[in-house]
Amino acid sequence: MSLDLSAYSVRTDLALEAHDLAASSGTSIPGVQMSKREDQGIRISLIDITSQEGSQAIGKLPGHYITIDVPELRKQDTDLQNRVATLFAQEFEKFLVKLNIPANASVLIIGLGNWNVTPDALGPLVVENVMVTRHYFELMPGEVSPGYRPVSSVAPGVLGTTGIETGDIVQGIVERSKPDLVIAIDALASLSLERVNTTIQIADTGIHPGSGIGNKRKGLTLESLGVPVIAIGVPTVVYASTIVNNAFDMMHAHFARQTSNTGQILGLMDTMQERERLELVKEVLNPLGHDLLVTPKEIDQFIEDIANIIASGLNAALHQAVDVDNVSAYTH
Repeated sequence: MSLDLSAYSVRTDLALEAHDLAASSGTSIPGVQMSKREDQGIRISLIDITSQEGSQAIGKLPGHYITIDVPELRKQDTDLQNRVATLFAQEFEKFLVKLNIPANASVLIIGLGNWNVTPDALGPLVVENVMVTRHYFELMPGEVSPGYRPVSSVAPGVLGTTGIETGDIVQGIVERSKPDLVIAIDALASLSLERVNTTIQIADTGIHPGSGIGNKRKGLTLESLGVPVIAIGVPTVVYASTIVNNAFDMMHAHFARQTSNTGQILGLMDTMQERERLELVKEVLNPLGHDLLVTPKEIDQFIEDIANIIASGLNAALHQAVDVDNVSAYTH
């Protein structure tokens, strides 16, 4: 039996997941370089997409991507959260150097998302906790201590509550305040339940507000804003199709512990590749309107914890006066 599933694309906001899907056939991907390392339970993946061929193969724009994956992060271990914040600060600082961003460059931090929807409140929560200094440089430049740079921040809201495209709001702010760099923070969607609220992605390719839930909005990119844009994202939701697909993996693992003939129980589903199976699940759910976005019931605490990690990490990475090697994830 042959199934034509080409019309049902698998979308993920994480470059690491897109790379793993593209590499599942076992062949190398031209124009894509990847390296991994692990540090006491924290996994760091670096992906460089250097060609259009590599970009098309994994469905991500050419650029540099860093993924920090911490499976145990949702256990609310304070020491682990501090270590993640410290490592994030160190990696982000190296990312700035890689992009040739000088230590005195002015920065505008954009917290994308909706305050009133918890899984989408990551950006506004980070903005609430970052250290803003631009007004000091404007009002009393002679009194600013060495080791700080001009940093401003804003949470521009979403189209549904402002009536204005977020990209237009940000463009207007950039034109007036003239930052040297924009950092945009947004919630993402993942293909893996385990990555929800445990993974941080950093990319220099910009960001499209609403991309985490499939909305297409005006992008915040170097081309649209005229300054470099670094995107920071955390998956806070998964699609119902992802949960169903993961359930098949769990069932296969369960039956495999009891019998070697799992195909007799699971039938055709047992022989399909993961990408094909996920596409089939989406094919069934989408026409019914059942491919819902799902988030953990503990999302309130999870989102606050990871927002604190990102905010404190940014404070250390952007200001030399803050110790980048000893970051506390709690800023208030």
